[in-house]
Amino acid sequence: MFDQLCPCGNGGSLAECCGPIVRGDRPAATAEQLMRSRFTAFAVGDVDHLQRSWAPETRPGEVTLPPQRWTRLEIIDTLDGRELSATGIVEFRAHYELDGMAGSLHERSNFRRHEGRWVYVDGAIGD
Repeated sequence: MFDQLCPCGNGGSLAECCGPIVRGDRPAATAEQLMRSRFTAFAVGDVDHLQRSWAPETRPGEVTLPPQRWTRLEIIDTLDGRELSATGIVEFRAHYELDGMAGSLHERSNFRRHEGRWVYVDGAIGD
């Protein structure tokens, strides 16, 4: 699996791009990197990374994967979320296929540092 292109769309292999973050080998340096790794986790079905990278106060008791097949990530905007930031916002559009139909999810996600690592806090779904 890790010899394929990374689903996040950065153009590198999964092994060199989001793979180490998804596996827990290294933390995401920025909120955008965490967003990309979370999209990748949805795309490859890695519930453990989704659980680990969710803020404790908003993490659901059980993380379940939606039935969509995630096909492409488009980063629209970022606010803060750099290596030395405490918080960040990433606006994205995640493209998917479901029952042969294409669709997308537009979200503005909030991230923050928790114990030195970026975590997903919550998001507002857009149109």
